Amino acid sequence: MLITSLDNEKVKYYYKLGKKKYRDLNNEFVVEGEHLVLEAYKSGALKEVMVEEGVVLPIDVEQIEVSREVLKKISSLDNPPKMIGLCKKIIDTTIGKRILILDEIADPGNMGTIIRSAVAFNIDTIVIGDNTVDVFSPKVVRATQGMIFHVPIVFYNIEKLIPILKKLKIPVLATNVKYGEDARILPNTIKDVFALIIGNEGSGVNPKYLELSDKFIYIPMNEVVESLNVGVATSIILYEMDKRND
Repeated sequence: MLITSLDNEKVKYYYKLGKKKYRDLNNEFVVEGEHLVLEAYKSGALKEVMVEEGVVLPIDVEQIEVSREVLKKISSLDNPPKMIGLCKKIIDTTIGKRILILDEIADPGNMGTIIRSAVAFNIDTIVIGDNTVDVFSPKVVRATQGMIFHVPIVFYNIEKLIPILKKLKIPVLATNVKYGEDARILPNTIKDVFALIIGNEGSGVNPKYLELSDKFIYIPMNEVVESLNVGVATSIILYEMDKRND
């Protein structure tokens, strides 16, 4: 059956998921476009997909034909794609050995870049601290290019998490330009097991987390550059943390 009414209950539900409170309430979110739909399907997160009239996807999931106007209604984009998928949140509570902790990252683009880089450089677990941008928002999901489906994500208060990490003998690292060690020359033993805290775009890592950290690290760079975008800086650090030193 083709859905054309903007007042259809399913259409209204997809539209509501554009807001965080409904994503949190229902533990569901949407993805837009064929690439993200397929990534969600491969991960087992895709529940169903709305497709533009006449479009057929060769995947084993419920497909609902809708009009172009319906896609325009529920899409977050000015030019909506031909399909929008409904996904369940897959939230893992397992803590790995190469952990990235995100402290109040505010920009969706930065968050998306960080998640992509975390997957690229073999992070086991991403921990999302309090007051951080919603990783299931349309902008963040789009910026991850589907990599949000390829890394376990845990939501936890950082101040409560650090003592747990210390009991597990996982070194807690934090970025600090003034007092940090060169990330390029860290020993492999640290690169194998760590929890790295990345701070807010403007204020950096919260001072109380710095006090609880075991080691500070930084990226040496040309002195005329005061700082890097947090997404770029995190990507470089994770690249260095994934390299083996002879």
